Amino acid sequence: MNPLTNMKNVLKLSEHELQHGGKKSWHDMYRDSAWIFVAGFPYTLTEGDLICVFSQYGEVVNINLVRDSKTGKSKGFCFLCYEDQRSTVLAVDNLNGIKIIDRTLRVDHVADYKPPKENEKMDEETLRLYMEGCAPKPQLQHIKSEKTESKKKHR
Repeated sequence: MNPLTNMKNVLKLSEHELQHGGKKSWHDMYRDSAWIFVAGFPYTLTEGDLICVFSQYGEVVNINLVRDSKTGKSKGFCFLCYEDQRSTVLAVDNLNGIKIIDRTLRVDHVADYKPPKENEKMDEETLRLYMEGCAPKPQLQHIKSEKTESKKKHR
C-alpha cells in the first residue's frame, strides 16, 4: 500500500474511533509493543532531532535511525521506543500526518520489532546506545537512601 494512503487510513481510523466511541481501540492490538515506525522525515534530521520531536509524548528510551551502510546517511525512516507503551498511542494519533520541513511524517505502531544485533562496523558509542537505549539511568542509590531515612523517622 502507498505510504500516503496508509497514513490517511490511520487518520481515518482514529477519527472514526473518536466519533463512534466504543470500548475497544484499534491501538489495543499493539499494547505489547512500545516501538513505533517513523518515516518520511527529511534526511538531514538526526537522532537528537527526532528525540526532541517525539519526546513531547513520552520518554524515548531507544531509537534506530536507519542509515545507508556505505555512506552513513539517513534513509529517512527510523524505529523509536518509548518507556511507556501508552506514549505510542499519543505519538501515532498526534504526529502521523504532520509536516516537518515540508515533508509529511508517517507514524505507525510496530508489533514485533527487534533492535539490530551487534555489527562489527558499529562504533563503541552506537553499540552502547543499541544495548542500553538512550534513557537516563534511574538513580537507585539515591532512592534507597531516601527510603532508609524515611523508615528511621517513622520508628
